[in-house]
Amino acid sequence: MANAASMREEAETIAVKALGFVAADPELLPRFLAITGIEAHSIRRAAGEPGFMAGVLQFILAHEPTLMRFAEETGTPPAAVGKALRVLPLGDDNHEHST
Repeated sequence: MANAASMREEAETIAVKALGFVAADPELLPRFLAITGIEAHSIRRAAGEPGFMAGVLQFILAHEPTLMRFAEETGTPPAAVGKALRVLPLGDDNHEHST
């Protein structure tokens, strides 16, 4: 079984691929920016913020056709995207539960 550090590294690699995938797509990028409220020129800085990369994966996972296209184009199994999300900071979906 992989250790936590290697799982985190793998999750970050998938998230970086996902960010590149979104950034390179002329339809996805504007939608991502609108949803997140981030300016295009601020993506690099935002990528270092806790939770940003989890947000990229949540964006990919929210739309199955996008997830399947990402999986096909990057050779990433769709299930690996969800697993990566759970490993990343703030990717545990606890923010969705009301208190």
